[in-house]
This record gives sequence, C-alpha cells and structure tokens, in this order.
Amino acid sequence: MEIGLVGLGKMGGNMRQRLRNAGHTVVGYDMNPEISDATSLVDMVSKLSGPQRVVWVMVPVQVLESVIKDLADLLGEGDIIIDGGNTKWDVDKPRAEFLATKGIKFIDCGVSGGVWGLENGYALMCGGDAADVAAVMPIFEALKPPGAFGFVHAGDHGAGHFAKMVHNGMEYSIMQAYAEGWELLEAADVVKDVPATFESWREGTVIRSWLLDLIVLALKQDPTLSKVRGYAEDSGEGRWTIDAAIKLAVPMPALAAALFARFASRQDEPPAMKLVAAMRNQFGGHAVRSESATIDDV
Repeated sequence: MEIGLVGLGKMGGNMRQRLRNAGHTVVGYDMNPEISDATSLVDMVSKLSGPQRVVWVMVPVQVLESVIKDLADLLGEGDIIIDGGNTKWDVDKPRAEFLATKGIKFIDCGVSGGVWGLENGYALMCGGDAADVAAVMPIFEALKPPGAFGFVHAGDHGAGHFAKMVHNGMEYSIMQAYAEGWELLEAADVVKDVPATFESWREGTVIRSWLLDLIVLALKQDPTLSKVRGYAEDSGEGRWTIDAAIKLAVPMPALAAALFARFASRQDEPPAMKLVAAMRNQFGGHAVRSESATIDDV
C-alpha cells in the first residue's frame, strides 16, 4: 500500500521504517526537514495517489486538531485518516462526524510498543467502521507483531483510544508494583543480589512480563539506579482512565495510587509531609527536622 505519515518522532520514524521493510510506500512529513520526505502537508498529500489516499497521524495532542483540519482541506471523498496518537477517546466520534461531512473516513488507533516497535512490532487497538479498517489491514498487518495477536478492532469510533487508555492505566499500576518490590528488596539488606533476583523471575513465575525484561536491562546498565533521577511524568492517559472510572463508578485503587506516586516523584520535598511532621511534633513532641538539623537535633 501507499500511505502518508505525519510525525516522524521516536515512534513515527520507526513506524515508517517498519512499513517500508514490509514493502509499503511511505511518504513521511515532519517539521524537521532533515527527516521529512515532504516539505509540507500539501507536498505530502500531492505525492499520494488515489483512488483512496491514507494518512496516518502521529503528532502530540496539542497540535492534532490543527493537523486534522489541514488534512480535511487537502483530502477528499473516500480518503482515510488514522489517528495513532495518545488522543482522548471522547473526541474521536465528533472528529469522525466532522470528517464525514467532507467524505473522509476516520480510524482511531491506539499504538503501544515504544522504541522497540521497529524490531518487535506494535500492539494496535482500532476504532471505526469495519469496512474502513479492512481497507487498511495491510498497514496494520505490517505494523503489528507476527502471529495471531497484537491487533484488535475494538469497536466503533473511540474504542481504539479507549482501549489504549485503559492499557496505559494498567501499565502505571504494574510498573508501580515492580518499583515498590525493588525498593523493598534494596532496603531490607537480606537479598544480596537484587538484579539477579529480578532476572530469575523472568522464567517460570506468574509475574514475568516484557516490563520485567526491561527492568533487568535497566539494572544491568545501572545496578543501583544511581544514575537515574526518581522523577516520572505521566502521559495524561492515567488521569483519563481515572476520570472514566469515576464516571462509571469502577474502583481502580491500584491505578490511583500509581498515578499519585508519579505526582509525588516530582516534589523535592512533599508539602503535605511538612504538615504531617508538624502534627507529630504537636501531639507527640517529635522534633521537626530542619534544613540545618543535625543528628543530635532529631
């Protein structure tokens, strides 16, 4: 097939290469001219032939709306736009309805795989009309891992991004569980080789996973993680998952705790803990540690 690809960052660039490796023609556009195949969106679209042109968009959510609107003016009847970014699911149906007024088809597609996708393939979660998904299946087949799994047509517009949102929320929780286990092993001074312990779990245990494999890789590079700052951003999808859980009254305590742990990681000195220390001092006479406190002071 032939496809336009907007956004050639860490994932988009690798997706372009994986598609080319499978024999597809990809015309990529990026704001960085050094990696772009086209000088503009107009130039990219002009290089795509009909009768059904396909454009996959991999851009940050902050610029997605303007890119979609620009493409809506450049594409026409029967063409397809695929949004593969981390977009909030509830904008997909209105976006599909807007594009339909111009005769343009729309597919939302959650993509997981990170920087390893070029080698391993990407997990794809799609939402949209079955006929439109079928029309671009050769693209999905090239991007997904080999074998029976790694792709799902999850439902109508919004289903793909909703599935990816929940996937990322679960990922937060799993990552936090691994992290807390590692911290306890390091703190206890009972297990003498923590990296080897994690590596031993890669086979035969119920907690084995690709995330565990990546932990082992990270610990081989830096056994005590001394070079890593304990600061973790969140993509926004954890927050969206919690929002959906609240609206549907679905309890998600593990995800909530993992998300709040990421917030805490960004604080050099958590303000709430200052008040906790002050309260302990008031009711129990516990000394309050100050910037200049010595061992004798506390």
